[in-house]
Amino acid sequence: MRTATTVEFSRDTQQVVAFVREAETMGLDLCWVAEAWGSDAPSALGYLAARTERILLGSGIIQLGTRSPVAIAQAALTLADLSGGRFLLGLGASGPQVMEGLHGVPFARALTRMRETITVIRRAWSGEKISFQGDAIRIPLDGNSKPMRLSMPANPDIPIYIASMSPRMLELTGQLADGWLGTSFVPEGSDAYFDHLDAGLKSAGRTRADIDVCQGAEVAIFDDEEAVTRHIAGRKLELAFSIGGMGTASTNFYNAAYARQGWADVTEEIRERWQSGDREGATALVTDDMVLATTLIGTADMVKRRLRTWSDVGVDTVRLYPAGDTLDAKLANLAQALDLVAGLDEPAATGD
Repeated sequence: MRTATTVEFSRDTQQVVAFVREAETMGLDLCWVAEAWGSDAPSALGYLAARTERILLGSGIIQLGTRSPVAIAQAALTLADLSGGRFLLGLGASGPQVMEGLHGVPFARALTRMRETITVIRRAWSGEKISFQGDAIRIPLDGNSKPMRLSMPANPDIPIYIASMSPRMLELTGQLADGWLGTSFVPEGSDAYFDHLDAGLKSAGRTRADIDVCQGAEVAIFDDEEAVTRHIAGRKLELAFSIGGMGTASTNFYNAAYARQGWADVTEEIRERWQSGDREGATALVTDDMVLATTLIGTADMVKRRLRTWSDVGVDTVRLYPAGDTLDAKLANLAQALDLVAGLDEPAATGD
């Protein structure tokens, strides 16, 4: 199992850089840079490319609609060159609140836009003239312009990952992507994701071996179960926000993901209470099991068993979000987690 993390550059940027550089020395395989409603990903990735030597670097994610497909292709080619071939392109549709509420661009037809964006990006990377007339994207825009090609060297082999949660986007991920960036993942309920991902793979004549399944989770490792319990309690408000407050009142991919994975009886009530302003009531509905199901929180033995479960259901790359109030605390959690992942490959002890 490969190891990864995700960082974001909206604040404490030099501490983030120090974290990534130290994570690289620890042996972490991959660092994704997030882009939500804070810092952008490409500029931070360019900086990290100059400050690291070995670690893979990915956009996790660039949001469709914030840039043209060709602008995304240009950024990817630039970052692949600057990093010496260490760049992975992560794309996501984001959601209506960010796209329409922040960027002022339509969120509608996200599936079509994703498919067409990837088609255009790959044409741009191939070095050919870019001509595409789709349902959402038209290049050239009209008959007054001629197709152009980028002046950069071709590089068609940059991996493309799609961040997806909904059934149709998961199927498209299986059809087109080199990797899947997942979240809110419950291994016991993983068929809610894999059924659709595998359907897309099958329709494209591919198998699970053709795609990197990359799942993320907070990791927090404690010496005793009382500390685990306290930490879980502190995470319930955040989960209530994801289920009840992310997106809009009608479109919340996190709510839908938890519902499909076994909590349909409570997710709608959490959303109703959150949307009505009852944050405390929504948080009270979140159980310990709901927090533990999608995280790597616990004692070392608990987390190692959970990592084994993730590996057994088909996770290829685990994206670790180490808990901690300080840089040292985050690095300590990450170091323990990396040791536990490495231990998964060790042969099991046998008696005489």
